[in-house]
Amino acid sequence: MIDSLKPTIIWIKEDYASYPLRFTLELLAWTMSIGCTIWMGYTLPNPPFIYLYPLFVFQCTIFAWAAWTRGSTGMIANYALIASIDLIAYIRMINNF
Repeated sequence: MIDSLKPTIIWIKEDYASYPLRFTLELLAWTMSIGCTIWMGYTLPNPPFIYLYPLFVFQCTIFAWAAWTRGSTGMIANYALIASIDLIAYIRMINNF
């Protein structure tokens, strides 16, 4: 089992060594993503979108920047679109208060 994880561990170490800031921010965005998902699931049927939407936009922006530094066009497009959708939804929600 441990031997099968070695290539992944090596890749993670190389990824960190090549761009520590990007690695750290991606880890932060991933943690935020999981945290928001748990928070939303826990608070259903009325999740606190007033707090969740800014976190969604922030994490997607981090992921988009990380994708840009990696040269991943598809991931940039994906996270930029998700961030835009969530930002528009947040603005609409704020305007309806």
